[in-house]
Amino acid sequence: MDYARILEKLDRFVETKDFEGAKELLRYWLDDAKANNNLRGELSLYNESMGLYRKLGDEATALNCAENALRLVERLEMGGTVTAATTYINSATVYKAFGRAEKGIPLFEKAREIYEKELPEDDGRLGGLYNNTGLALLDVGRYEEALSSYEKALQTMQKVTNGKLESAITYLNMADVYDRMKADEKYAKKFTDAEWEEKTDALVVKAEECLEDESLPRNGYYAFVAEKCAPSFGYYGHFMTKIILDERVAKILSDERAQG
Repeated sequence: MDYARILEKLDRFVETKDFEGAKELLRYWLDDAKANNNLRGELSLYNESMGLYRKLGDEATALNCAENALRLVERLEMGGTVTAATTYINSATVYKAFGRAEKGIPLFEKAREIYEKELPEDDGRLGGLYNNTGLALLDVGRYEEALSSYEKALQTMQKVTNGKLESAITYLNMADVYDRMKADEKYAKKFTDAEWEEKTDALVVKAEECLEDESLPRNGYYAFVAEKCAPSFGYYGHFMTKIILDERVAKILSDERAQG
């Protein structure tokens, strides 16, 4: 199994939004791995399948892939490896995406123990883990823990090349925590409405500053992050920033299509 070529083809299918082609590719090679008792190949393909079916909103298939991947990690006795940690993260992200954040949090915690031990401090995967953990914690109302996880993400991304892109996402995630706290009776009276707004706005401004950093290459990944962030700027009343980012994304994508 040429896994690199499979991923290359999968990326092309996803980029062109040929999701049926992507599903067929993964199904074909998953069947091949099962027929040849290639358990590690199966695990790799289930990990890729989780991301695809989560993206497509196919809850049943995504959850099935997550359960199968977790069983394979146990069967292969891979606990403690980076591959196992990545599987825990992918599975936890699936659970979070389909309203099961509480089930995913212990998996994020298991992944954190492995990543913090096995990966260098400037590895972007750590930042992604902290961000995803924060999202799950926010879903279940564990706000202080979510903020702490986001702070760890920021500390990591400061050490990563072009880490300001992920930092922008993190600042907006932190703004979302304060926005949720403001609406929660347990926390609402902690600050005045104006103070809550000041807290969220300061974070939104920091996200803007990250995306305006001139050292960042204006490439496809920049467009991906900017497109993801733009609605949040609109939500928090930074309408001009949203317009600028929408236009910037459109130009980047248009230039990329023109270049073939």
